[in-house]
Formats: sequence, C-alpha cells, structure tokens
Amino acid sequence: MANDAVQRQAFAGILYAIAAYTMWGIAPLYFKQIIAVPAPDILMHRVVWSAALLALLLIGLGQVAKVRIIFKSRRLVGLLIVASILLAGNWLLFIWAVNSGLMLEASLGYYINPLLNVFLARLFLNERLRRMQQLAVVLALIGVANIIIAHGTLPWVALSLAGSFAIYGLLRRQIPVEPLPGLFMETLVLLPFAAGYWLFFASDVGRMTGNEMSLNAWLMAAGVVTTMPLLAFNAAAKRIMFTTLGLIQYIGPSLMFIFAVVLYNEPLEPARLVTFALVWCGLVLFSIDSLKVYRQQRKARKAAQAA
Repeated sequence: MANDAVQRQAFAGILYAIAAYTMWGIAPLYFKQIIAVPAPDILMHRVVWSAALLALLLIGLGQVAKVRIIFKSRRLVGLLIVASILLAGNWLLFIWAVNSGLMLEASLGYYINPLLNVFLARLFLNERLRRMQQLAVVLALIGVANIIIAHGTLPWVALSLAGSFAIYGLLRRQIPVEPLPGLFMETLVLLPFAAGYWLFFASDVGRMTGNEMSLNAWLMAAGVVTTMPLLAFNAAAKRIMFTTLGLIQYIGPSLMFIFAVVLYNEPLEPARLVTFALVWCGLVLFSIDSLKVYRQQRKARKAAQAA
C-alpha cells in the first residue's frame, strides 16, 4: 500500500512537472498576442497582476504569516531584493526577445541554463563536476564559440537569459524561503516601480484606458501566465526527484524552438543549427550522467533500507 501511495505521488509529480514546463514553453504564444504592447509595459502588468494573484493565493492558503516572518530578517529582504532585480531583468529580456523575432535565441538560452547551473555550482558552491558534466559544459562553450566565429557577434540574448536565470536560481538556493511567499516578496519589491511606471511612463495601451476589453483581458492574464507554471513546478518538486524534474525541463525550450521555426519562420541557418546540435549533445551527456547518478543513489538507498 505504501509503495502504491509513493507511485501515485510520483506519477502526479511527473504530470505537474510536464504541466509546468509546457506552460513555460507556450508562454511565448501569449506574449505574441500582446505584441503591440511595449515590453516594459508587459513587464509592468506581469508584476502588478502577479502580485495581486499571489496575494489572493497567500490569503487563501493561509500563508500570510510566512511573509511577515520574511520582513523580520534584513538579510532575507536584501537577498530577495537582489533576486527580484535579476528576475525582472530576465522577464523583460525574454518578453522583448520573443516579440522581436528572437525566440530561437531565447530557447537556446534556456537549453544552456542547466549546463550553466552546474558550472556556477562548481565556481560558487565548490561542487565537483563529474567527467560527463565537464564534457557537456565544454560542448556548450564550443557551441557559443561557433556562433561568435560564424556571425562575429556574441549570442548575448541567449547568454543573458541563461546567466540571469542561473544566478537567480543560485541565489534563491541560498534563501530559506518557501517558493510562494518568496515570489510574492519578489513581486512586492517590484510593485512600487511598476506602479510608478504605470503612472508616469506607460504607453496609452499599457494604461488600459482606451483598449478593447479583449486586450485588457490579455494584459490581466499576465498574472496567471506567471504564477500557474510556478505553482505546478512547486507541486512537482515536492513529489519527484530533482533529477527527474531536470530531465523534464527540456520541454520548455523545445516548444519554443518548434514555435520559432514552424509558426514564426525564424531563420535557422547552418551555423545556428550547429550550435543547437552541440548544446543538445551536451544535454544528452548531462542527462545520461544524471540518470546514472540517480540510479546509483536509488540502489544505495534500497541497500541501506534492506540492512
């Protein structure tokens, strides 16, 4: 019976993870619906409506007290301010990239992200890179170098998206705050800036005053687009191994890649395809290594239980 319960939890976790990364993968389709709205205005709405939705969720789930605890620690508040700045920059760049015909480069950034995560863990957390992880990182670096040589320019959108989100993730690992209160605090930090932007700098479209109801509905949906994948991700993280979660994350950039090429006809010239191929090869090695370690750990746990 216990094993059945564990299996049901794991199956539910996999479904939650697939839902989370699918929602993140199709998010560009949402941003394409509001392409007439400037990227800073979309970011403003993302902050405002996410804060409102998260506040309702915190009240509904009885987690308001956890936010009060955060306010008692200057260190936590300071770290969350830095995290919120990184998150806002990542959101703004992603929105701009998608609506500027750079979805392919955005997808490359999120393919690179897990490899950059292990590299940063080596630099800042003194975690040793296993041999296959080292090779995976090297292949990603060769892929980036290939773009530089072929085009004479750095793929700065991909690297900035991967870098900002990797640093954000590294920082959030150091903050002992649960995801929902933490995200609310991050949006709360950004809320005064979003409100000020709305009052003094937003375009007429961004202010929602003369828009059609359908466009305003799309803008208000920014809160749902932001929070729903995170809630599904959190539900998945509680139920399945981090290794499994890491393997499922490739759904997101894969969907972006398909949409960019098939729906929006972004050019996939040979040099860029070579870069993607190198990064994909690195991810295959990374995934094989992760599965190998996962099986070793599971075998060790079973042996310990049997003893």
